[in-house]
Amino acid sequence: MADKMKINDQVTVGPQPSEEEINQLSQQGFKSVVNFRTEGEDDQPLSPTAEREKVKSAEMEYLHIPVSMKAMGPELVDEFREKYPQLPKPVFAHCKSGKRAGAMVMMHVAVEEGMGGEETLRKAEEMGFECEQEELRQFVRNYVDQHAQ
Repeated sequence: MADKMKINDQVTVGPQPSEEEINQLSQQGFKSVVNFRTEGEDDQPLSPTAEREKVKSAEMEYLHIPVSMKAMGPELVDEFREKYPQLPKPVFAHCKSGKRAGAMVMMHVAVEEGMGGEETLRKAEEMGFECEQEELRQFVRNYVDQHAQ
């Protein structure tokens, strides 16, 4: 899985893993998998239910928070931020390509570190996240600005 991006020592983001890659994640020391894909998305090698079973059989924790661009709201980010601290680390978080997962993780990290929205977008771009969707950029900026301490 070449497109993985390590955010920090606790979380890495990437595209959806195959069954074989789930086992590799466990062998690489990951303790939890977070799936941000919705049920029935295109090009989904494993349904969220099948993925849960594979992750559990690989002895990792599993969290599914379905996020779509049409239904990405602050309550989903809040749900992730509420559940994330309880997950065993390190965590592998994914969606189809890694962009939604990257946005969700970056919003969490930014709020925890007291960053502003523009700073969050700059840091994400420096790390290699290209956010070409203006609505996602605005959502990230607004969420971080509204939740920063």
